[in-house]
Amino acid sequence: MSSMSRSRGSLSPAPSERSTLPMGASAEPGSPEFKPLEPTREELLAHFFERFKFYTSLCLGTSAILAVFAFLFLIPFVVEPAIQTILAEFVPEAGICAVSEHVHAETLTNCTWASCREGCTTAHTKCHKIRVNLARKPFVENAPVPTEWDETDLKFLINPEGCGYPPKVNCSVFASEYAGAKAPKIFPCYYSLTRPDLVVARYSWDTTVRGLVLALVLPTAVFVFSLSVLAYWHCRCCERACNRRVHAESFASKEDSKLLCELDDDPSDDVF
Repeated sequence: MSSMSRSRGSLSPAPSERSTLPMGASAEPGSPEFKPLEPTREELLAHFFERFKFYTSLCLGTSAILAVFAFLFLIPFVVEPAIQTILAEFVPEAGICAVSEHVHAETLTNCTWASCREGCTTAHTKCHKIRVNLARKPFVENAPVPTEWDETDLKFLINPEGCGYPPKVNCSVFASEYAGAKAPKIFPCYYSLTRPDLVVARYSWDTTVRGLVLALVLPTAVFVFSLSVLAYWHCRCCERACNRRVHAESFASKEDSKLLCELDDDPSDDVF
């Protein structure tokens, strides 16, 4: 009997196909009696949700792909330099430095290392090579030049990576500021505890950690959020499991929850 009722129900016309004319009457689409049925509020909401779901899924999928490429792009430019800077263990308080040698070199063979490079992925044929003397004591403005130095002729870099991109890094300005004619005799610098030969002009622990956290958290959060929403909307198993858990929490006993799961697995309850 139930199969017969289903077959009869399947033969009934859809709401949008049912006529408003009396039984036995008919009307052509161009006649005044022809009045097409307007969609109901539920049908409009369902259509709007489907459109919203489609475009939102498209945006989320694009965001997930861009997040992966952004993370891969940030690894060599932000993540790896930040980790190396943290491992170098620079002192938080600047020491005292004075320039001992400045060479403006040319050709690739003479620029095996440089105090400053505009661009971290290309080789340079012109470079500034600055060496400094280091006194491991706090820097004080207008202090006299130390008579004794703890280290001499150390490589002096603009930052822990020794490179950067304009306008943040300008090697000509950097060389003029520290080794030019108007450069101060002594200036603050930061030295590494794990690499004694490394001294830098710019260092900030907060900036390094902030950049590392943002480079790791933002792309990962965007990717996980986008993938979670897409899986919930388009993965039938994920949506069914989530809905089953929500409904099961409303039952007091395990027997009622088990009965709900059995009803969900019953194929006879599916709507055709």
